Amino acid sequence: MFTIAVQQQQYKTYILSDETASSQLEVVPERGGIITRWRIQGQEIFYLDTERFTHPDLSVRGGNPILFPICGNLPDNIYTYNGQQYTLKQHGFARELPWEATESKTEDKASLTVVLNSNEQTKAVYPFDFRLAFTYELQGNTLEVRQKYENLSSTPMPFSAGFHPYFSCGDKTQLKVNIPSRQYQDNKTKEIHSFDGNFDFSQDEIDFVFGQLTSRSASVIDNSRKLELHLEYDDFSTYLVFWTVKGKEFYCLEPWSATRNSLNTGENLTVLEPGASYSASVRLRADFF
Repeated sequence: MFTIAVQQQQYKTYILSDETASSQLEVVPERGGIITRWRIQGQEIFYLDTERFTHPDLSVRGGNPILFPICGNLPDNIYTYNGQQYTLKQHGFARELPWEATESKTEDKASLTVVLNSNEQTKAVYPFDFRLAFTYELQGNTLEVRQKYENLSSTPMPFSAGFHPYFSCGDKTQLKVNIPSRQYQDNKTKEIHSFDGNFDFSQDEIDFVFGQLTSRSASVIDNSRKLELHLEYDDFSTYLVFWTVKGKEFYCLEPWSATRNSLNTGENLTVLEPGASYSASVRLRADFF
């Protein structure tokens, strides 16, 4: 049985439930369209810094933030388009703006669609008319995010997009990370290293980007929680980023369509023609063992 309830917490919160599987999603459209919580049988899959979440002027650290129209940061937060310079903060603006819940369904799954339209605020930093429609689908122990990007402008629209999910974890030395790539770039040093499946979690921060992906799935086994997380993505996602901070009980495994600075370099950038749209999907499955 699938249900969707609405609660007025600090923000209006939509609670999607699969009561048979005892799984739940919490979605807060007005705070960046974000999924804040994902629970299976009472166990939190996502990490959420609840204290930070209460401050609207701070970026959310937790849940599944949306990255658009860039992933990562730009040098000095600047990109150039048609000879004009624009300023965009790290990961873009979609995660900071209010989205609107437009449609919900509870037939064979619990699903909620949230929408973000361009406005004068977005066009000041990103001169395009667009519409984003993301549908969150919960069924059993699986979460799928279906995305639709629409260019409503009269000119081609370049962008990259992705997600920044925070996964709650126990002892990080008990993590087994399976990423389908043989090498990564350290985003701090810009050095390229070979990857054998192991990380040195004694470092203060791990911020690694993996390209040249050889399959459409990745996984992390958390032996301390007896939890295996599966991430599946389509051809839109060309990079995976693994990020964590020492002393914090989370890791991030992030599917990106392009890497940092793609608005300037054009590398793996998606360009939508006027009136065109693009659909993509990311699926997460959490299995306890």
